[in-house]
Parts: sequence; C-alpha cells; structure tokens
Amino acid sequence: MSAQPDHTPAPLHAPAPGAPAELLARLRSSDRAERWVPAFEREWAAALEESRRTFSLAGLYEVVRDWQGRLAHAPAVDAFIASGHDDSDAIDMTELRGRRRR
Repeated sequence: MSAQPDHTPAPLHAPAPGAPAELLARLRSSDRAERWVPAFEREWAAALEESRRTFSLAGLYEVVRDWQGRLAHAPAVDAFIASGHDDSDAIDMTELRGRRRR
C-alpha cells in the first residue's frame, strides 16, 4: 500500500505577467472604483510585502484571482441586489476565508 494520494490536485496557474496592471485599469473604470481601487492597492501592497518576506508569489496570485473574481461576479451581485432578495443571513466571505486558512 502506498502513502501517496491516488490523485493529484490540479495545479493553480500563475496569472499573466500584465494581469495586475490590467486588473487595476479595469477596477479604475468600474462603478465601484472609489472603494475597490484603494482596497485592491492595500491588498496588493500587503501581498507584495509578504512575498518579499517569504520569497513566494502565492499571495500575489491570490490577490489577482480574488479581484478578477469580484469583477467577474459584480454584474450578478448587482442583479441580485436589484431583485430585492433578502440577504440578511449572508456570511462575510472574508470571515469564511479566514476560517478555511486556519
């Protein structure tokens, strides 16, 4: 019997080299630019500092993927809010992500 897993997880692909700059340009042109640009810049700066400390690009990749997801899903979120659905029982995703990392 082998101690190796019987499957290998799919590797995460690195974003394209220009992805952060393209993402920032898209954020700046969005309706949410006033809130999203400073938030992205804070997260990017924190991930960059972590990257310098750990010599790992994983945090930078994660920031890019998270913000690409936010941009991609913004129209669906807008439609949900406009529909009047009750979201009072929603879970804060940052809290949920924090639980997963522990």
